Amino acid sequence: MTVDVLLPYYGDVAMMKQAVESILAQSSPDWTLTVIDDGYPDDSLPGYFGELAEQDPRITYVRNDENLGANGNYRKALGFVRHELAVVMGADDVMMTNYIQTVVADHEQFPSAQIIQPGVQVIDEHNQPAMGLADRMKSIYAPSVHNSRGRRLLSGEPLAISLIRGNWLYFPSVCWKSDALVATSFRPGLDVVQDLALALDLIKAGGCLVVDSTVCFQYRRHRESDSSWRALEGTRFIEEREFFTEMAGEFTAIGWRRAARTARLHLSSRLNAATLLPKAWRNKQHQGVRNLREHVLARPSRPFGPLQGRASKNDTPQDE
Repeated sequence: MTVDVLLPYYGDVAMMKQAVESILAQSSPDWTLTVIDDGYPDDSLPGYFGELAEQDPRITYVRNDENLGANGNYRKALGFVRHELAVVMGADDVMMTNYIQTVVADHEQFPSAQIIQPGVQVIDEHNQPAMGLADRMKSIYAPSVHNSRGRRLLSGEPLAISLIRGNWLYFPSVCWKSDALVATSFRPGLDVVQDLALALDLIKAGGCLVVDSTVCFQYRRHRESDSSWRALEGTRFIEEREFFTEMAGEFTAIGWRRAARTARLHLSSRLNAATLLPKAWRNKQHQGVRNLREHVLARPSRPFGPLQGRASKNDTPQDE
């Protein structure tokens, strides 16, 4: 079974080449690579990928005539899906040699699953293991896998609640069932939560997710990333707040009251913003301080109703 590796690209050339080399080093040969260059200003890239493509026909390089931005380039990338599974990989991340064989094995065991989240190691810009506050929180929110197979199938409102409570997915490492990915696509206009939106759209439509404890992907988190600056300026939380409000309405419409309540509260998002306030203040990011403070203190868009303050065993992901 072949996996389409889609690599929307704009950024550090050296890290992108490391990502490409990690794909070439896969223990399984069952992959294709399509790089969608969003016009990064480096004239050497067409030649670099031209040589690679001559050596390996599984590689395709496309350069956009105009910059589409992150969301637009992600959406364009889906037009190159040709096989049953696909991954939209980050151009600064690293596949460990067992990635392809791991996600294919997950799909073979759970062929109905539309989302596969394998095990991830977090690294920094120097390729060293890193585990900051955000990743420690992800490990807390992520569902545990206790069985001997190391895999667990999740679905429905409990899964939606788990992801809204704290998004524990590592988007560039996620493998998607291609037909569902292409049919649903990324919501236009989202640059921060497009991955969570896609996953929740699939889950609301009845999709399942497999969690695999096998570590096979290195996710890079570095201080100079676009998402890091968006967080410090507080702009990412404006998008998050609008998205959670919208999701609360959508959950309510399908009768997922607890998921709607969790979306309105979006507690982990508020806590994340609160942890950034001191740094924004020290860096004299005055607008960022205002944005972050507003997100932390914003009142939920609607009252919680009689469910407020009541815990439920259904608030955690359940196995299929």
